[in-house]
Parts: sequence; structure tokens; C-alpha cells
Amino acid sequence: MEEQESPKMPVPIAQLLWFFGIATTIKLLLIPSYHSTDLEVHRHWLAITDSLPLSQWYYDETSQWTLDYPPFFAYFERLLSAFAHLVDPQIVHLHDGLNYKANSAIYFQRISVIVSDLLLLYGVYRSTQNLPSLKRNLIQVLVIWSPGLIIVDHLHFQYNGFLFGWLLLSISFLAQGRDVMGGFLFAVLLCFKHLFAVAAPVYFVYLLRHYCWGGLVRGSARLSAMGVVVVAVFVAAYGPFVYHGQIQQVVHHMFPFGRGLCHAYWAPNFWVFYIMLDKGIAFLLRKFGFSIPAPAASFTGGLVGNASPFAILPKITPMTTFIMVLLALSPCLFKIWWDPRPRLIARSVAYAYTCGFLFGWHVHEKASLHFVIPLAIVAVESLEDAKHYFLLSISNVSPCLFYLSVDY
Repeated sequence: MEEQESPKMPVPIAQLLWFFGIATTIKLLLIPSYHSTDLEVHRHWLAITDSLPLSQWYYDETSQWTLDYPPFFAYFERLLSAFAHLVDPQIVHLHDGLNYKANSAIYFQRISVIVSDLLLLYGVYRSTQNLPSLKRNLIQVLVIWSPGLIIVDHLHFQYNGFLFGWLLLSISFLAQGRDVMGGFLFAVLLCFKHLFAVAAPVYFVYLLRHYCWGGLVRGSARLSAMGVVVVAVFVAAYGPFVYHGQIQQVVHHMFPFGRGLCHAYWAPNFWVFYIMLDKGIAFLLRKFGFSIPAPAASFTGGLVGNASPFAILPKITPMTTFIMVLLALSPCLFKIWWDPRPRLIARSVAYAYTCGFLFGWHVHEKASLHFVIPLAIVAVESLEDAKHYFLLSISNVSPCLFYLSVDY
């Protein structure tokens, strides 16, 4: 009788797990390293969701780090808080836990980010499972070993890998022609972090043209089905807060437009040059004897303020930046309408997030990850795409390095 061979793990999966294992080892070594105030921000959110009823989550002002992410992320924090309470109850204590920096808190939060990266692993797997081995390996390395993602998540402290897992899953389903699932996952992502909504026009036009278009009856039925799916996701996320009469407070916290036009000077976009022009003109006019008052407000800052920071040029409002983003997006939207091919969706999403980074309001440097991660899928298509990815990935890593020296 022949001896039966033990089943072996498929080579693509085994290789992906090796890449992920190496990245995880690096992340574990970084646990005791530098971290920003975001570690305390998320610890406090654990305390809010564990200590208070849902109806008070977005009203709590025990700390300046109020909850300002959408409800699904608040639910995610609530889930984590149940485990945090078992590790060390003070982690989730609303008052005694303020600025709590015990090793138990640091290790728990760091490891929670590493574990949540399993969703990124699955997103990368689904995005690459049908590609040739060379392209598959390149994408896996570019995403899982992304220096920017490691700096932001495992030094500075964030959960971006978890969120990009949802984005990559959504893109992978759209690329396979499974539009309803792709739309559903993107809606879920928006309820975790609303800043991903910059790509919503791309999703809307693509799904309308690719999935819903094609006859009045068929198109209406598909549009209704897609609408029901998306509305169901938002009802699950926001419904409890509507019930408690809290929705206005939720929206206010999610969109604090009183913050500065730019987040910081190391998060350079179009508005940085606009600011430099304003300062340059004001400087020259003062040299020529004109009395130009110094602005009372800063162009940057994480806390809310309402004064105008401009000395000469017109004040830029959130609506101005919104219009600029839509104008920059319009060529891509027209392209999608005329040629809604699934294989182009990753490229279109990356372009949308590039527009958001360049012209958006109060853009963080880590927002460059929004276009760098999807571009990793595109980078293997041609040498020209690889060059674009290389240049943009450098622009992603360079600002993120400031996280290592600046705390805010």
C-alpha cells in the first residue's frame, strides 16, 4: 500500500504567510519604540466605549481626544475594550486611565493593531490570487512591507492596515465583476473611516454605469438592490445614534471644519503653495512699507479654531476644497462612465485619493497611503506604472518620517 502524502499548503498562500510573518516580526520588535499621542487617543476611545452607554459616546469630553471616527470604528473600539478590560481594567477606566502608559496598555494596543492586520493579509490575498507569481509577489511585498504603513501604524500608532484591508477587499470584488459585494464592502469602510469617502464619486459612477445601466426595468431593479445594500449598512452604523438623538453630535465630531486648512507643513499639498504665496506677498508688501497685520490664526493645528490665517489672499473654505477635489476628479469620472472596465478600478480609486490629498481640507500626511496602497496593485502592470508608484511612494514615506520626531 502506497503511503499517503500529507496535504501541503498551496505555494502562493505559503509565500504570502512568509511575507506576513516577517512583517509581523518587525512589528513585534517595534512595540517598545516611539509612539505618538494617538496611542492615548485610541486608549481613551476604549475607555469611552467601555465606560459609557452608546448614547453618550460622542458627547464625552473627559479628554480633548473626543471620539471623531464613524460608528463602526466606535463599535470596533468597544469590541477591543472587552479584551483590554481583561488585560488591565485601568486601560478602560474613563478618569483613572487618562494618559495611562503602563506596559500592559502599550503592549495590548500594539498587539491589537498587529492582529487587526490579518484583514489586510486577506485583502492582499484576494487582490493577488489570480495573478502570475512575479506580479503577485511584488504586490504582496509592496503592501505588506510598506514602510509608510509600518511607520504610521506600528510606530506612530493607527489602525490603517485594518482599514486598507476593507478597501483592498472591495477593489478585489469589483475587479472580479462582483459589484454588489464591492459596493457593500466600500460602504462598510466608510462607516469605519469617513475620510475614504473621497473615492465615493468613483464608486458611484462606476457602479451606476457598470452594474445598474442597461434597460429601464433591469437598471431600476439593480439600482434599488444596490441602494438597499448601502442603506442597510448605514442604518446598521448610524441607526442607534439616530434613535438616541445623537446623530448631529456624531456628524459634528466627524467633520470638525474649524481645524486649519493644512494639518502640518510636512503634509504638503496644493494649499501649502497657496499659503507660501500668501506669506511671500505679505512679506514683500511689508518690505515696501505697507502695513500688513499678522494673522491671528495658524494654518495648521489639530484642535478646532475659526480665525482666518490669511494676510492677503482670499480665505479658503471647506467648500472651496470640496469643489477643487471634484474638479480634479472629473476627468476620471468621465473616463469611468465611457469605459467602466473592472481592471481599471484600482487605478481610478488611487487617482481619486491623489486628488483628495492634493486639494482636500486639513489633509494628514498619512493620507498619502490612500493612493500608495491601491497603486501597488497598478504598479506591476507596466514600467511606466512602476515609475509612478516609485515616485509617489517616496512622497508617502518622506512626510511620514516626521512622525518619528514630532508629537502632537
